Amino acid sequence: MFKEKLQPFIDRYNEINKLLSAPDIASDIKRMTDLGKEQSSLSSLVEKANEYIETYDCIIENKELLKDEELGDLAKEELSELEPLLPKLEDEIKVLMIPTDKNDDKNIFLELRAGAGGDESALFVSDIFKMYMRYADIMGWKVEIVSSNDGTSGGYKEMIAQIKGEGVYSQLKYEAGTHRVQRVPDTETQGRVHTSAITVAVIPEVDDVEVNIKPNEVKMDVYRSSGCGGQSVNTTDSAVRLTHVPTGIVVAIQDEKSQHKNRDKAMKVLKARVYEAQLQEQLDETSAQRKLQVGTGDRSEKIRTYNYPQNRLTDHRIGLTLYSLDGIMNDGNLKLVVEPLIAHALTEAIREAGL
Repeated sequence: MFKEKLQPFIDRYNEINKLLSAPDIASDIKRMTDLGKEQSSLSSLVEKANEYIETYDCIIENKELLKDEELGDLAKEELSELEPLLPKLEDEIKVLMIPTDKNDDKNIFLELRAGAGGDESALFVSDIFKMYMRYADIMGWKVEIVSSNDGTSGGYKEMIAQIKGEGVYSQLKYEAGTHRVQRVPDTETQGRVHTSAITVAVIPEVDDVEVNIKPNEVKMDVYRSSGCGGQSVNTTDSAVRLTHVPTGIVVAIQDEKSQHKNRDKAMKVLKARVYEAQLQEQLDETSAQRKLQVGTGDRSEKIRTYNYPQNRLTDHRIGLTLYSLDGIMNDGNLKLVVEPLIAHALTEAIREAGL
């Protein structure tokens, strides 16, 4: 019975309330903070659970009153109002019962890299980045370019940006993977459709508590910046390359004129990438967790095709096809893709949890 599944959450919520008022907890700041976060995460669920139990009990009482000559009609009327509420409450509670991703509220580093397709791939990096910029603007997020590497004929070989705002990771975490584009390049004289690809990585920003990188684990190299830029480019060793020795992860930043600023940016990206590697290792070890993802979460997985001649976008993981590519790319209407992905992930999570 669904009602019985709710009681452990209510019991835990009540237990936390008692613990928070205990003298020994009040003197333990970390313990008190952890309990406060757990209490906050349970509050909506417990509120809905109490509403469900109250509604369920009222339905049982009214069913017993149906045989009563005086109250039977009133009971029937109340049942007609109460019974449709129960499945709606159950669906809402199932969503709340799914464990939340601890990274959902975090800012992200968005990394786009050109892949197969040469110059056309670099141009598509620019197009996809603009799409994310427009979506970020719609969502009220802030975007800051951390590092960029220009393509030989326009676009970018690589683009790394930090996106800050409410629920950024929760909205964009399913964008990671290989994005394939099919279109006629500007340089194509015969009108033939070419296929190229780029990779997208979505990495949650982390703090020092979540990932601890020791100074002796990082090798730093400095060198002169290359490419277009203002004064100081090619004249000072301002570019920074950091290597995390235990994992071999490398981050190179040269956008700032200051070596110090480039190092700070590189260290933030490095910590995020090390954290991402740890998360991926956990997913690889835990098959149940992997099933809760949309796809594998592997950046080599082909997740989406953008077909310009047909104005079509196809997300291969959930079989979603939309003939509104122009609105998604030009207007940033990415919610047409994001919302079905999130809904699919929730449905799978509910199914895996046996709710």
